[in-house]
Amino acid sequence: MEALNMRVLTLSSQPLRHLIRFAAFSRPIRPKLFFVRCSSSSSSSSTSPPSSTVAAAAAGRSRRSPSSSSSTSDREAVRAIRLKKVEELREKGFEPYAYKWDRTHSANQLQEIYKHLANGEESNSEKDKVSIAGRITARRAFGKLAFLTLRDDSGTIQLYCEKERLLNDQFERLKTLVDIGDIVGANGTIKRTEKGELSVCVNSFAILTKSLLPLPDKYHGLTDVDKRYRQRYVDMIANPEVADIFRKRAKIVSEIRKTVESVGFVEVETPVLQGAAGGAEARPFVTYHNSLGRDLYLRIATELHLKRMLVGGFEKVYEIGRIFRNEGISTRHNPEFTTIEMYEAYSDYQSMMNMAEEIITRCALAVQNKLKIDYQGSEINLERPWRRETMHNLVKEYTRIGFSDFGDDLEMAKRVTLTTLGDGLDHKDKLAIGSCPSIGHLVNEVFEVVVEPKLVQPTFVLDYPIEISPLAKPHRRHAGLTERFELFICGRELANAFSELTDPMDQRRRLEEQVRQHNEKRSASLLKGTATEEKKEEDDESYEVTLDEDFLTALQYGMPPASGMGLGVDRLVMLLTDSASIRDVIAFPVLKIQQ
Repeated sequence: MEALNMRVLTLSSQPLRHLIRFAAFSRPIRPKLFFVRCSSSSSSSSTSPPSSTVAAAAAGRSRRSPSSSSSTSDREAVRAIRLKKVEELREKGFEPYAYKWDRTHSANQLQEIYKHLANGEESNSEKDKVSIAGRITARRAFGKLAFLTLRDDSGTIQLYCEKERLLNDQFERLKTLVDIGDIVGANGTIKRTEKGELSVCVNSFAILTKSLLPLPDKYHGLTDVDKRYRQRYVDMIANPEVADIFRKRAKIVSEIRKTVESVGFVEVETPVLQGAAGGAEARPFVTYHNSLGRDLYLRIATELHLKRMLVGGFEKVYEIGRIFRNEGISTRHNPEFTTIEMYEAYSDYQSMMNMAEEIITRCALAVQNKLKIDYQGSEINLERPWRRETMHNLVKEYTRIGFSDFGDDLEMAKRVTLTTLGDGLDHKDKLAIGSCPSIGHLVNEVFEVVVEPKLVQPTFVLDYPIEISPLAKPHRRHAGLTERFELFICGRELANAFSELTDPMDQRRRLEEQVRQHNEKRSASLLKGTATEEKKEEDDESYEVTLDEDFLTALQYGMPPASGMGLGVDRLVMLLTDSASIRDVIAFPVLKIQQ
């Protein structure tokens, strides 16, 4: 191709004997016979090596250390063979790492354009000449005919390679140089085989990127879960459905933006590095800025800076951004995750319930085209309206305990709770209930332990206790509660929203009380002094909390009445892609150091 400024290779697949012939010049005999077959596991025309060779290879493996080292040596042997192929390509004047390739179509476009072709029919007019590129994922060879499967971002298509169509001796020569995993470009015409497979009849063919490492076995794929997360690029090659999850994620994020911007919200950006970690109660990551000579924190929420935008005159703002919390890792939690936080002036939390329904239903229709979806074996009905119920009523429904009957008698409430729920609580839950400092904390603890896992269908939980909602406005009708809701689906919190607190003096009192309670727990933890390192790592109270004085100053200039909501993008993607773990929807999740 002139566009490549290099000679074009016309490629094909090969029987195993051609690989063996090439390998004979680059590796000792015993490993080359065994390992080369691994690099072409999808070739159906390959013949098995002699039994004596297999026995010798097996004997060699038995003398090695465990399977992990054997796997490493296998991989290195394949890599050495492929590096020899890179050298041979360059010696013959072909560059194995191209600058570009001019494509005319994607695989999916060809499948759509030529879906009318009958079996055995070929379109070989000038307008039917096509150019495609992608990764080779399978190959079969039958003498003078070879079939390669090419996959690009849109799908797959077959390459139909005949020796008679290809110039000179390239068909034979390239059968020894092309491996599964290589990225190639091909030019040709279109036909549908007698068996009904749409194919590009290859006239010319070039290696664009030579793959040095073998792909996972095509029949077993990449099944090691840790390796899937650690080497996501291999996971996406071996399991195309994984890449589809991230395409759906991109579509969901795009749909969120369209939904909120269609009603006038403006996207803004707030700092990731902050002088005080506020907007949530969570352990922050701490870093040090050399030029400023001070500690800075990775944000644990975008809330307080978005509210500053309201003070400055914006009326509808949102941010889709990364949040960082130095806490535990589980199927629901990752130290860095994505949220959308949004704030609307002159509205209350009722309007945010409507917005949550609108965002999630539109995202569901965008990626699934329906509102009744399956998640891990359960049917979830996203048709509106969703159930709305107060926390107190839900706790009473599932436990038969009416906490409003206890007034301020905390000890009586704890006794009744432990007596009523005792058999269903584990030791950790009993300790947590016993240490609750107020009725509000106790109601929330019982809700999280007993009620939350049972909220499978979409449910807005309303009117949280004031003790656990320092940024929410007091309820206008019920003392001791706030105008706050959380949305639960499949037993998981998906969104959290308030009628925002705008009274600067009330806000200061609540934040100071939150800091005081945290510091009491922190001091008690430090006084024990005998905790193991593991226990210290799990201790959520070991970090320092300070007031964001600048935020409190901003409130004194006046923030309009407003509602705000934070919605977890990762958990929404989990729901709409039927993914069991948050790591399945984050391309590169945080992992332990590999030993």
